[in-house]
Amino acid sequence: MSSRFRRSILGAMAGLLPLCGTVPSSPVLAQDFPARPVTLIVPWPAGGPTDVAMRAIAEAAQKHLGQPIIIDNKAGGSGTVGIAVMGASAKPDGYTIGQITVPIFRLPYMQKTSWSADDFTYIVHLTGYVFGMYASTAAPFKTWQEFIDYAKANPGKVTYGSPGAGGSLHLGVEQIAEKIGVKLTHVPFKGTAEVVAAVAGGHVMLGAGSIAAAKPLVDTGKARYLNVWTSEPRKAFPGVPTLKELGYGLVIESPWGVGGPKGMDPKVVAKIHDAFAKAIHEPAVLEALDRYEMTPNYLNTADYGKFVAEQMKVEKALIERLGLARKD
Repeated sequence: MSSRFRRSILGAMAGLLPLCGTVPSSPVLAQDFPARPVTLIVPWPAGGPTDVAMRAIAEAAQKHLGQPIIIDNKAGGSGTVGIAVMGASAKPDGYTIGQITVPIFRLPYMQKTSWSADDFTYIVHLTGYVFGMYASTAAPFKTWQEFIDYAKANPGKVTYGSPGAGGSLHLGVEQIAEKIGVKLTHVPFKGTAEVVAAVAGGHVMLGAGSIAAAKPLVDTGKARYLNVWTSEPRKAFPGVPTLKELGYGLVIESPWGVGGPKGMDPKVVAKIHDAFAKAIHEPAVLEALDRYEMTPNYLNTADYGKFVAEQMKVEKALIERLGLARKD
């Protein structure tokens, strides 16, 4: 064999070596996942109902995942800021995931955003919130009818707090106000804990949020429940009427799950899904959820994706009906 021919053969083989090394890399990475801790973004302040629930779920899920799950609180934008950062900057390798709430689908219809609902991988649907309204005892009304009378006589003077503009609570109150025929003033906060504190301090007249989170205020005489937004009355809150019982025909819920950046490997998605699907039914998790009147509402990856597609249609129609759609 000539030296010239030998060099050409060796050159060709050298050119193939990088290709040989790259072909199996993706399956190997998916097979080894997770090889290090996973970060779970909670887009709400620490100490609130979602944070407490997510920490319990993460603690249970990490046992099934085989690596620690580290909570990273990134609050703001009705639960969208932290998730938007994840979608824009995190690698789709499964090591950064986050809680996905309804405003992720809704806000792009209301304003220009740095993301769209298509920018995420929807991994597993887990549960949802039980919402309602409660009034500060410093407010100039005690009952629901007194609230209506005062609001009609004083347009824009009734203030209410919620965990952010464009969130399910903000739009929920606006739907109720639309049906009553009153104008209220919205005061956005970063999370439920801040809303509860604002009502306790008399900084806003009404709070819209987790009715379980407001229970300490009610128990100590600093607030009164006005309604609950579920389809049926809650046993834990006897005497608190539903919106349906008040004659508005509304049931307002806010389901949530876990997602990651767009383009995740299906095998990695399956491992994360399985860990959280097992975690949601563990006793410690059920106890944490029950503390805030949440119940498991599991959907697998495929069904969660279908739910998101349907929810986007619902949100678009709601935003347009309330006159809150972006103008461009």
